[in-house]
Amino acid sequence: MFKKAIIAAALMTSLVAPLAALADGEVEQRIDSQQTRINQGVQNGSLTYGEYHRLDNGLDRIQAQRARDLRRNDGHLTPAEYRRLNREQNRLSDRIYFDKHNRAHQHR
Repeated sequence: MFKKAIIAAALMTSLVAPLAALADGEVEQRIDSQQTRINQGVQNGSLTYGEYHRLDNGLDRIQAQRARDLRRNDGHLTPAEYRRLNREQNRLSDRIYFDKHNRAHQHR
């Protein structure tokens, strides 16, 4: 019975670790995507200087939180950390969309 419990625990650990790595990869990919969206807004003038700095600072905060979470958990995100980062990225994504589509434009 005890041997089965150890095997089950090892099996669960082997399944959870790759899922945590996938979650971190998704967070990292979204950070890259959001940075690209911000840079495009700067290049085409749809983001003002102030909007750019606010969005970039928000992205920096998400990256710093991700780095702290990874350091704290041996390079993995817990499900709660992943959910929090995902929520923060959703808010930032909405803000990027709003700022790029409002009527404020960078004067050239």
